[in-house]
Amino acid sequence: MSTLEAEPILLQVKGLQVAYGGIQAVKGVDLEVRRGELVSLIGSNGAGKSTTLNAMTGSLPLAGGQIELRGKNTQGQGPWDLVGQGLTLVPEGRGVFARMRIDENLLMGAYSRRNQTEIATDLEQVYTLFPRLKERRKQLAGTLSGGEQQMLAMGRALMSRPQVLLLDEPSMGLAPLMVDKIFEVVRQVSKQGVTILLVEQNASRALAIASRAYVMESGLITMSGDAKTLLNDPRVRAAYLGE
Repeated sequence: MSTLEAEPILLQVKGLQVAYGGIQAVKGVDLEVRRGELVSLIGSNGAGKSTTLNAMTGSLPLAGGQIELRGKNTQGQGPWDLVGQGLTLVPEGRGVFARMRIDENLLMGAYSRRNQTEIATDLEQVYTLFPRLKERRKQLAGTLSGGEQQMLAMGRALMSRPQVLLLDEPSMGLAPLMVDKIFEVVRQVSKQGVTILLVEQNASRALAIASRAYVMESGLITMSGDAKTLLNDPRVRAAYLGE
């Protein structure tokens, strides 16, 4: 048994079903994330990946199944409740507060915390991860590039001190150099002990940094296992890596 397999399960999804207007987008998904893991969920556009994340955070109602955070059912809890319990989402599209400054956006991530000394320490750690944000901290978030807004969204999430960080398509629409930067930060955050579930269409990059991975197609998990094994699987390479 590996060290990670011996760690407790922080986030577990059992038989998850989510429907939109009678159309079932997620059809009975099972997955788990253990403490300290970086797990990737890959799949094509429309596979149900983002829907799964939004259901995990309480933003969408479940049609079936359940979600457990540290062994406790999250049914009936909203996103604000779950942030306070250590589950934080960086949404697809970033969702920054465009008319607020960078530093104000970051402090919004710590809205549920009270220890000002710890908040100040964490703010400096975010600025260390993203020096560009510190240089421009008084700038309005809406004036930033897409890559800078992604940095800001990730930094804001880290200000909540997440136990489990959900990342939804962090590289989408970014220039190659910025994609490199974002994935390097994901790796650094993981090494600092934050448990991460990464949803990505960029399968090769997602599998390269993950310990384990799930493949999602048409609302179902069709493959799972060691990320490096999946990266070399001919079916994955044909479907997602253009081979």
